[in-house]
Amino acid sequence: MLGALVVAALVALVAWVGLRAVLGGPSVDQGTPGPVVAVTGYGGRVAALDPLVQRLRDQGRDVVVLQPAGGGTGDLRDEAARLATLVEETRERTGAASVDLVGYSAGGVVVRLYVRDGSGADVVRRVVTLGSPHHHGTDVAELAVEAAGTCPTACEQLVPDSDLLRELNAGDETPEGPQWATVRSDADRVVTPTGSAALEGARNVLVQDLCPGAEVQHDDLPADTRVGRVLDGALGAGPVVAPEPGC
Repeated sequence: MLGALVVAALVALVAWVGLRAVLGGPSVDQGTPGPVVAVTGYGGRVAALDPLVQRLRDQGRDVVVLQPAGGGTGDLRDEAARLATLVEETRERTGAASVDLVGYSAGGVVVRLYVRDGSGADVVRRVVTLGSPHHHGTDVAELAVEAAGTCPTACEQLVPDSDLLRELNAGDETPEGPQWATVRSDADRVVTPTGSAALEGARNVLVQDLCPGAEVQHDDLPADTRVGRVLDGALGAGPVVAPEPGC
């Protein structure tokens, strides 16, 4: 009798897992915020994220930042693998079932690589990217290649229509598991056109929709208070929502 009950339970479990795979339902508890792992942009200037990190810590969140290897200009796929390691270390340290990810600039591309190709879909609750060159890449990288004939690996991967970007954008832009949000600014002169920083299936927020005429440039995004309000609405326990307009 006991054996039959065990078999029945296993059959039910397998059926549920299979149904979840077919339906594509989220695998992470969305109502329980865990620690936040932040990923900086090209060049690895971790200090650029200080205002964002402090805002989240002031709200009681446990926040860690991926320390870039090789000056933050190496292969973005390698950074995604390092992110996977940091996420697991963070979950082990905190006992959390999931993490939230914030990717700034190229860091957003690293986050997408991890969620799509690594184990991120099973352990990431929310993803927010800030001014990330998801589609078009960045004209700055293209100009660097035109001027010198080459540039570091991450730079070449962010050239418009690079192999990495084509591959990343070929499938589902926001894989199931996490809930996604993006922030972009029309004053960004690094990631152009502005729509390149949006993702299909994400809550996409344009800074100028919150505050018309706001001159929030690419370097300003992590410290901008309107961007901070987007983070508040995206990383809480409730649904991912855009903040009310206001300067």
